[in-house]
Amino acid sequence: MSESAIITTNNVNLWYNGKRALESVSIKIPRNKVTALIGPSGCGKSTLLRCFNRLNDLIDHVKITGEITLDDKNIQESGTDVVVLRKKVGMVFQKPNPFPKSIYENVAYGPRVHGVKDKAELDTIVEHSLRHAAIWEEVKDRLDDSALGLSGGQQQRLCIARTLAVEPEVILMDEPCSALDPIATAKIENLIDLLKKDYTVIIVTHNMQQAARVSDYTGFMYLGKLIECGKTVQIFEHPQEELTENYITGRFG
Repeated sequence: MSESAIITTNNVNLWYNGKRALESVSIKIPRNKVTALIGPSGCGKSTLLRCFNRLNDLIDHVKITGEITLDDKNIQESGTDVVVLRKKVGMVFQKPNPFPKSIYENVAYGPRVHGVKDKAELDTIVEHSLRHAAIWEEVKDRLDDSALGLSGGQQQRLCIARTLAVEPEVILMDEPCSALDPIATAKIENLIDLLKKDYTVIIVTHNMQQAARVSDYTGFMYLGKLIECGKTVQIFEHPQEELTENYITGRFG
């Protein structure tokens, strides 16, 4: 990958309860691009994604070795402030998970936690984030309504706005469309394309057509290993590895 990397992993291994989930994974994530991680269920895609903001720390009996750098700083070091890390590396989950609060308070929550108290400043952040997440026009007249009253697709875009409100550098998306209908999925995919102007996006998807549509780079994982990674066009049209070709052509997985 010729572009500068914002995240680099070097020989990362991870075990849950002594069972290896990642094996010697080395990958460079280019800045301001969309990188998709594909592969069959249980191959380590989501586990790798959670390494990038240390969400695996929240699981008992996890052991991880190797180096993961963000902006050339090793995030595995013991002194790393994970609150600051998770501000820089935001996460959008598989199922929309808005807080049981108003639309406004969902987006304002993160900035408040990080010390923003001024109402005018919060108003600006909320509007800017909702606009960036392509949902402002749909909710601007109902900011005080419960976020739980939104449709699934709107809730997911609200969760993206909530992530954007704390000004991350990287946005992790773990199968963000798997609970959505095709129309809502198309809106999220269009949004991903817009977001890469300002952010680096890493998406885990089981949908290969989606990976082909939205990503600039694709990494194929199998049994905890990164089998191949490169430009999406190359991975889908001229894979170097037989395993990759077999997966993409539907011979297994």
